[in-house]
Amino acid sequence: MSNQRNLPEAMLFDLDGTLFQTETLLLPAYHKTFDELRAKGLFTGETPPEERILGALGMLLEHIWERVMPNEQMATRQEADKLLIKYQVEGLQQGHGDLYTGVAETLQALHNKGIRLFVASNGLEDYVRHVIEAKGVAHLFEGLYSAGQYRTRSKVDLVKILLETHQIQSAWMVGDRSSDVEAGLQNNLTVVACDYAGFRESGELEGAHIRIRSFAELLEYCN
Repeated sequence: MSNQRNLPEAMLFDLDGTLFQTETLLLPAYHKTFDELRAKGLFTGETPPEERILGALGMLLEHIWERVMPNEQMATRQEADKLLIKYQVEGLQQGHGDLYTGVAETLQALHNKGIRLFVASNGLEDYVRHVIEAKGVAHLFEGLYSAGQYRTRSKVDLVKILLETHQIQSAWMVGDRSSDVEAGLQNNLTVVACDYAGFRESGELEGAHIRIRSFAELLEYCN
């Protein structure tokens, strides 16, 4: 029996852990952020373990910082926001950060099939835009949607706005965290779970219709 499904009108992609190997850009910026927070007198002690921020990827930024430094003031978390995006953008400009293997080629193949491509991310608007542009795939996407831009409280709401704005009738939600699965299911989309980043916790991808272990595997399901 074939695994292939009828092609959707559109595909919506999470960014971190789905298209982009976040840790290749994030971790150097993370350490620089805490170095500067200490220099400014906003933070004392050791930099929180990398596992805290890697495990929080896919969450809204305010929830990420609650997890990374739960005992710090809001002002410190807000400054960390600014510094992290600053150092990530600098890293992108210096050529740091990688897409997962096969992402550019697979996106091009989907685009060639006439599928409309979008990003739906819980990240900041500038971060999402800079990553997509720096990695040379911006021309393949019809729209980049971020929680930072639309001030949405969940990815469910962000995806709903995207679908309504572009009058999309059928779509797949492609992502690696429970927020992606939830956003897809609650908006009646086919959910493709990306099980290769290693950021997820046990059970997060339950309910997905398709599970892939490399990005290029997505094409195996496209009829």
